[in-house]
Amino acid sequence: MTSKNFTPVIGLEVHVELSTNSKMFCKCPADHFAKEANSQVCPTCLGLPGALPYANSQAIDFTIKYGLALGCNVSNFSKFDRKHYFYPDLPKGYQVSQYDLPFCTEGEFKLQDGKVIKIRRIHLEEDTGKLQHTTINGEKVSLVDFNRSGVPLVELVTEPDFDNSTEVVEFLQEIQKIVRYLGISTADMEKGSMRLEANISVTSKKGKLPDYKVELKNINSFRFLKKAIDSEVERQASLLEKGEKIVQETRGFDERSGKTVSQRTKEEAHDYRYFPEPDIPPIKITPEEISKLKKSLPELPKAKRERFVKEYGIPASYADLLTISIERSDYFEEAAKLSKKHNVGIKAIADLMVNKNLDKEYKEASELVLKVYELTKKEYSDDSSVEESVKKVLSENQDAVEKYKSGKGQVVGFLIGQVQKVLKGKGDPKVIQKKLIEMLENN
Repeated sequence: MTSKNFTPVIGLEVHVELSTNSKMFCKCPADHFAKEANSQVCPTCLGLPGALPYANSQAIDFTIKYGLALGCNVSNFSKFDRKHYFYPDLPKGYQVSQYDLPFCTEGEFKLQDGKVIKIRRIHLEEDTGKLQHTTINGEKVSLVDFNRSGVPLVELVTEPDFDNSTEVVEFLQEIQKIVRYLGISTADMEKGSMRLEANISVTSKKGKLPDYKVELKNINSFRFLKKAIDSEVERQASLLEKGEKIVQETRGFDERSGKTVSQRTKEEAHDYRYFPEPDIPPIKITPEEISKLKKSLPELPKAKRERFVKEYGIPASYADLLTISIERSDYFEEAAKLSKKHNVGIKAIADLMVNKNLDKEYKEASELVLKVYELTKKEYSDDSSVEESVKKVLSENQDAVEKYKSGKGQVVGFLIGQVQKVLKGKGDPKVIQKKLIEMLENN
């Protein structure tokens, strides 16, 4: 392949809609999905003259928790800015975002192979409205639904540290898990609450940043993003080998052809004409507030996976699947606690959850544990059979009986084994041990 002669240089922008009760700068509900068009709007999110915004403190807390979970520095002083550009779904003619003083900066993420991806910034902004293209009376029209306008949107920007699509997918899948564990977003790509953008260049000299980048936008799945990145890398490498210059632009992904397609020439940051938002005061965040938010963080997916392997002795592949959501991991841990009561193996529980998805069939962990018990229990010999077998073994192993009386308690293990031979492995070890001790003490 042509792309083998070049090294991809990839950076990501990940947008996540926050699951707050209200929008970023007004009291309108933030839950906009599948609601009647323009039913959740007010003068503020419609950008009407005289309407004043006020910042959603819950959204700010969520953003800081997100940054802390990724090892970012949290700014003690931050502000919002106006980002100017014209688009039909932007009612004010500008978007309230953050420019030079974002809430979080300089984080990092470690991939499974140990490679570190640096996170440049995590900032908070408002979402735009949504265009709907349709046909009315035979005429193609574009309609605008402003229900989404003003919903809190947090953007994570990485450094261009990725050099293949597999790394990108690993990073994004873990980010999705993290925001869900934090409880700050559903990160549902089908509903648009997690949106992926990749900035892609290629270079023939590893370590040298190219003087251009192509942005891939509006991709709604990890699988399609991987295909889009691979296709775009191949396209750029092919052009460079022909001596052609690559146009800096925004491109989308055509799922049918498996190719990227041009959408528009890419804007530069200075085209946005940023300036501080005059209607929202700067925000001060105290060290005490940051410390409180840090203490409120849950155990994150990576730490939970590592603990499950160490504490429960399950394979890493099982831990990956059992921690896919915080609800499933809590379910497994509850089942693991109950396993001792019912003498059920934790690995058996994990196996049936992973391979049979029995946690979906049984809503309560206690129900699953009872089912596992039924599936794994042995038909043990009755007490009278155990008693007769113990008598037989003791009468045939007087040397072992004498050793026990002289203080050598370890012979009990040997005697249990002999009883199991008589019972052909059908004895309950706990019952056998109890009977043995009783008879040895009374002999």
